[in-house]
Formats: sequence, structure tokens, C-alpha cells
Amino acid sequence: MLKKLKLRRSHALIFGGITIIGMVIWLWLSYQNKQKWPQTFGYGKTATQQDITKWDIDVRPDGKGLPEGSGNVADGAIIYTNKCAACHGADGKEIKGVKLPGPPLVVGGGKTKTIGNYWPYATTLFDYVRRAMPYNVPGSLTNDEVYSLCAWLLNENKIIKANQIMNARTLPKVEMPAQKLFIVDDRKGGPEVK
Repeated sequence: MLKKLKLRRSHALIFGGITIIGMVIWLWLSYQNKQKWPQTFGYGKTATQQDITKWDIDVRPDGKGLPEGSGNVADGAIIYTNKCAACHGADGKEIKGVKLPGPPLVVGGGKTKTIGNYWPYATTLFDYVRRAMPYNVPGSLTNDEVYSLCAWLLNENKIIKANQIMNARTLPKVEMPAQKLFIVDDRKGGPEVK
């Protein structure tokens, strides 16, 4: 009995000693870190209002954020051929047996999710293309070019007619076939989950 009590006491002393040593090391490192860290590391620069404005280009489902400009299907076809087809194929459909760098954009024979069968809002198309395409020079397209690409892609997906003009007024009115597949998250009173 006395032997067991001595053993427990020695374990408690060892555990307590390790804890105290650990805390001392942690406090010492915290103090050292505060003493050595500079105010800045010399990387980057403080963003100006002009920098922030350049990247504050989001477009909402209702069209808020869409810029001035317009585009049509015919111009979009030319732009697509010159700036998009290298990655997405000549008609935006996935070619069987050929792995494209970019996914198919137009509804084809398969069940792959595309703009035409999966995207809920047409305005998202503008936001994404302007922000991320073409792959090698994202953000290089003019607003008119982006509107024209949206028009061409929506027409190729049989969502709009070939004579429709896309702009800040018409694009938000395009009803995407997949919109009914999405449920608006309107839960309240808890953490926001999107």
C-alpha cells in the first residue's frame, strides 16, 4: 500500500514538473516572439481605394453590380472562337475521348453539369467570365466582350434566341432552367450557412 502511494506521488510530481517546464518555455517563447517581430515584413503594400475598387466587381443574382455595355450572339461566337475554344472545344461541348483543360459549357449528350443545365442565375455567368476568363489572361475581356460571350453561351444552351442582346437590363431577366433545382437558404436565428 505504501509502495503504491509513493508511486502515485512520484507520477504526480513528474507530471507537475513537466507541466511547469512546458508553461515556462511557452511564456518565454511568447515573450521572445513579441520582442523580435517587426511591424511589417516588407511584403506587399497597403491596398488603395483604387486597388479595392478594381477587385470589387461582384455581380449578384438580381444583376446588381453589372456594368454598362452590351453584347450579342454573333460577336460572342467570334470571341469564343478566338479566346475560349482552345480550352473548351469548338462548340463548348466535351469531345468524347479528349480531356479538355476546361469543362464543357454547352449541354451535350451526357449528364455533365453545364451552364445550361446547372447554373441557377445568368448573372453568375457574367461575373465568372469577367473575373476568371480566359484562363491565361483573366480579367482581360471588355464588358462588351463578356456580354457577348454570355449571349453566345446562353444561345448555344438554347436558353435565349440568337437575336437577343445581353446587357445589365436583359441578363438578369434570363430564366435559367436549373433555377428551380436550387432552394434559397432562408434559415434565421442560427449560424449562416451558404
